Amino acid sequence: MECEVMIRRLRPEAAIPARATAGSAGADLRAVCPDGPVVVPARGDAVVDTGIAISLPGPEWVALVFARSGLSIRRGIALANGVGVIDSDYRGEIRVGLVNRSGEDFVVSTGDRIAQLVVMPVAAARFVETDALGATDRGEGGFGSTGVKG
Repeated sequence: MECEVMIRRLRPEAAIPARATAGSAGADLRAVCPDGPVVVPARGDAVVDTGIAISLPGPEWVALVFARSGLSIRRGIALANGVGVIDSDYRGEIRVGLVNRSGEDFVVSTGDRIAQLVVMPVAAARFVETDALGATDRGEGGFGSTGVKG
């Protein structure tokens, strides 16, 4: 499935998101640090600009910002909000909140790949109130109800 996402550079040094390989689901988001490198302090957080804004094709699309697995696993750098949601009607700059779970400061410079952007279709759910929900094997089993080992 393909769609066209319009990109507006807000700063000349901003990079257009790009997929690293043909099989990549996400396109890399790169940092723009106009005032010099941004330090994400040990066990702290910081917001990093990307210098771009986007326009999705319509309300049936969403852009999701995910952590880069290499940064998360190797360096302890994740997204402060877990997953960023960019609605189809948002036209402001994409900014990435990073959290540093490690004990060492992490320095972000212009051009660094800091997150990945995935564009996906959205189901326009219609929420209907009811007094009863259909039964399932799981029922109301919540956190950990299916165990760790199969």
